[in-house]
Amino acid sequence: MARPTPAAFDKVKIVAQNRRARFDYFIDDVFEAGIVLTGTEVKSLRFGDGSIAESYAEVKNGEVWLVNSNVPEFSHGNRFNHEPKRPRKLLLKEREIAKFHGAVERKGMTLVPLSVYFNGRGRAKVELALAKGKNNADKRATTKDRDWQRDKARIMRENG
Repeated sequence: MARPTPAAFDKVKIVAQNRRARFDYFIDDVFEAGIVLTGTEVKSLRFGDGSIAESYAEVKNGEVWLVNSNVPEFSHGNRFNHEPKRPRKLLLKEREIAKFHGAVERKGMTLVPLSVYFNGRGRAKVELALAKGKNNADKRATTKDRDWQRDKARIMRENG
């Protein structure tokens, strides 16, 4: 019998978030992916270093790669240190990879990492989203809606 998957991802320690992604893209599906790291990369991430602000994922030869993510060198890593901006392989099931490949090729969607975190078992994970880009009008509407929600909450709080 297969192990049931949890509804929400078990995020114990969030290392990096891409907060701009929710503003720049319409998020369709969100997936959890493992990430292949070297020892010094894991140590650097455990210290809370790392950035995925300008990174994206791409499908190449049946594998998914995280490109342009920055994990700075570990301070005590000496000659075994890693390259900070190297492409990192993401661990996904074949069916998910096929879904990503089809969506990126046919529908013009993008694979955007939303966050890097450690789960309850201490494994480094990437929250990966299948997203479609917004144009300027959509971004203005998002800003307007967010401002209205903030004002509405303030008015409700003041008037009780």
